[in-house]
Amino acid sequence: MAASLIRLHFHDCFVQGCDASILLDDSSSIVSEKTAIQNDKSIRGYEIIDKAKAEVEKICPEIVSCADIVAIAARDASFAVGGPSWSVKLGRRDSTTANKDLATSDLPRFTDNLETLISRFSKKQLSARDMVVLSGAHTIGQAQCFTFRDRIYNNASVIDGGFASTRRRGCPSLSNPENNKKLAALDLVTPNSFDNNYFKNLIQKKGLLQSDQVLFSGGSTNNIVSEYSENPTTFKSDFAASMVKMGDIEPLTGSNGIIRRICSAIN
Repeated sequence: MAASLIRLHFHDCFVQGCDASILLDDSSSIVSEKTAIQNDKSIRGYEIIDKAKAEVEKICPEIVSCADIVAIAARDASFAVGGPSWSVKLGRRDSTTANKDLATSDLPRFTDNLETLISRFSKKQLSARDMVVLSGAHTIGQAQCFTFRDRIYNNASVIDGGFASTRRRGCPSLSNPENNKKLAALDLVTPNSFDNNYFKNLIQKKGLLQSDQVLFSGGSTNNIVSEYSENPTTFKSDFAASMVKMGDIEPLTGSNGIIRRICSAIN
């Protein structure tokens, strides 16, 4: 679940800031972010956060926010699979609202080009370097066939031929519900280790998603990808720093927001 927990924090912070809005279910007053196209049937880990929250509530009720638990879980997930650790700032509070429209408009998509990605991150005060290093989280985790089908079957793609044919074996060209959810590792080489192979793959034109490969296709971020492919230590330390920066996006503090008792609902 490491990749999913890191992604949960990312998809939380990019919508209204790191406020656990992504955990709220539909209700009479809330339209959940869980069904936004970038989250629907792909975001996981809710039950892990719920379990952690239940344990914390037993010991110190209504003190620790769901938003902080999501941030800590992302850090622990990284460390558990050989990635960096970092000091998580604490004191975020939970939102009383969710924003599905904002999730749909602001979260990155697998079809995004480089300019779009840079601008989505810039909107959150994150640089192009932050964007590239955070994309390196794709050194672990998997993607569903429908997210990379066009890339592996389109002759115009910037893609290694052998890699495309390997990926076609697990992702049939026919689009149907069964085929669409077949999974492939984002990093073919070391799919379960947090390392810099993701960047080496991009240089070899073996990025699984279009939004991965655009980071190394003649654009302004080529040199950053090259640097991380050669320097695993720099990648890990920069990743940790950018995760702290991302965790700082528009937190609710002081008397803003609440501490939810159950993460999926307003008290």
